[in-house]
Parts: sequence; C-alpha cells; structure tokens
Amino acid sequence: MSDQSNPFEAFIKMGQDMAKTMNPALEAFTPKGFENIMPTMSSEMMEQFMGKGLSPEGLDAKTRLLLTLSGLTIQGAQGEAQIRLTVRHLVEAGASKQEIAETIAQAAMFGGVPAMSKAMELATEVLDEEGTS
Repeated sequence: MSDQSNPFEAFIKMGQDMAKTMNPALEAFTPKGFENIMPTMSSEMMEQFMGKGLSPEGLDAKTRLLLTLSGLTIQGAQGEAQIRLTVRHLVEAGASKQEIAETIAQAAMFGGVPAMSKAMELATEVLDEEGTS
C-alpha cells in the first residue's frame, strides 16, 4: 500500500484479493437473502431476552424493536437484511402494519425521505411475505 492511490480503495482491494485466495467462491458472494436463514424468535423468547424479562421496569420487546427499526431507517436504510429481520421480529412481537409504518415515517424526519422510502419498501416486502394484514 505504498503507492499514491486512495488508501481505502487499496485496503478494500487487499481484502478482496485475500478473500479470493482463501475461497475463490467468495468473489461472487452476495449477502442478499442471507437473513432468510436466520430464524425468527418466538415472541416469548424476545420478551425474555430483549423485553420485560431483561428489565421488568423497562421497555417491552416490541418497543425495543420499533426503536431498532427507527435507528436502521435513520442510518439511511442501508442494512436491508437487518431491516427485514427486524420487521419479521416485529410481526412476531405483535406489531401492526400501522405501527411499523408510523415508526418508519417518523424516522424520515431524521434520516430523510429516501431512507424512509427504502425502509418502507423493505418492510412492505416482508409484510406481504408474512401475509400480515
């Protein structure tokens, strides 16, 4: 990395070359759909580990997941797999389409309309797949 090129580009190139050397199949790897292999936790498990089981006086799992969705949207809705997984868990935790949509819409004030549009598109895909009314 002693040349005058962009150091970030050189670092990315080095990582790509290393991945190709270790496993040539990684050259064509894409994380799209990777979240499909992650199981959806049951609402009881989420409540135990992320909600009232963790902190009896604190937030419930559904509220924590709505906050997570808001944060992911504000970041520019770049984490597509994370948004899809969070929406799946929200459905399991009992969130309605309206609650999910309002959370994403509220985040537009901080993340912008493009981020909101992308997050809404991803959430709609999941909700349609889940058959949520």
